[in-house]
Amino acid sequence: MQLQRIVITGIGLTDPNANHLNDFRHCLLHNMPRIQEIDVRYMGKLPAGVCDFDPLKYQTKKELRNCTRAGSIGIFCAQEALLDTAISLAEIDTSRLGVYVGITEHGNVETETEVYNLSQFNYDVKFWAHYHNPRTIANNPAGEINLKLGIRGPHYTIGAACAAGNAGIIQAAQMLRLGEVDLALAGGVSESIRSFGIFAGFRSQGALGHGDDPNKVSRPFDRMRNGIVVSEGGCLFTVERLSDAQKRNAKIYGEIVGYGMNTDATDAVLPNAERQAQCIRMALTGANLKPEDIDIVNTHATSTPMGDAIECEAIRAVFRDSEKTYINNTKSFIGHAMGAAGALELAGNLPAFDDGYIHPTINVDELDPKCEMKNLVINEAKYVGEVRTVLNTSFGMLGTNSAVIVRKFLA
Repeated sequence: MQLQRIVITGIGLTDPNANHLNDFRHCLLHNMPRIQEIDVRYMGKLPAGVCDFDPLKYQTKKELRNCTRAGSIGIFCAQEALLDTAISLAEIDTSRLGVYVGITEHGNVETETEVYNLSQFNYDVKFWAHYHNPRTIANNPAGEINLKLGIRGPHYTIGAACAAGNAGIIQAAQMLRLGEVDLALAGGVSESIRSFGIFAGFRSQGALGHGDDPNKVSRPFDRMRNGIVVSEGGCLFTVERLSDAQKRNAKIYGEIVGYGMNTDATDAVLPNAERQAQCIRMALTGANLKPEDIDIVNTHATSTPMGDAIECEAIRAVFRDSEKTYINNTKSFIGHAMGAAGALELAGNLPAFDDGYIHPTINVDELDPKCEMKNLVINEAKYVGEVRTVLNTSFGMLGTNSAVIVRKFLA
């Protein structure tokens, strides 16, 4: 089957250190993380990645009272992505616009908050929020985008743990190729820092990062890494068929040429290097590329001792013979944005097609021997001149694995 070529024509994002791709890229190239300490209910001060966007740019105060943080992040990213791609919703058939938003979790924040608030009123349910049900349904973040923007096409969230950002992108590409939609907003969002249960869960697993300097707690591949920094964030791409993008002379960030998803089916938490390597090879096969054709592998590594080492084993298995492939990590700057992670990390690397730099993994004071990989870029950006392909990996609990390959657009 002759597949339609699928391209990215817009990017809207918010992450702990930026609200625009250019600013995000500047932080990545100049070693500028922005992790802070926040008060987490029942747990005290903990390092976290907090977004600093203006929700009133696209929503009213009343809308903010009724919506979720994840929905607000999604609305901001969707509006910014459409603005970036120069598409006016008033001029298109929005029933042909699909919204596919990856999430790790949803509903925790609202339910935890409501139960806590109820405890202040002797658990009298008359104080339970009127909007609790629409806030907590699984399709909420995508649904809030459609509701706010008046989009009438299909919308749904994709629960794929921490592979969800990639899964949203993959879903968009598939639906465009099937002809189900003509345009898509796709990626992922996360409001994880608002849930004490997320922090408590990682702590109970021994996977919650800690340290004196919040900006140095997320340290993938470092011998002294001790766990995840929980972050919120969002990134949505405008995705469309190349033929449509060319008709309106759209700016093209890159072409989605390959992707893969599979499942470990071995453990709820501990990853499987063999299955991760298989997922990466699936993406390479779909793109008709060899390992040596990949210029950047952006890793998922979350700064957990076992998770990072297992992923490095998978990457070495695929790329050990490639002299041209460089490897980096974005979570060292922004922490782990859960459902938004894959989309944000891909976005941060796409400008390499224009500037020729590979952003580093920072906070690596002593490389763990288990994480040694050929051409690992650490602590300082590396100029390589030409970057043609980026492979982004994202892996999640219950053994869900994903890989997306984007190539520099060539007509």
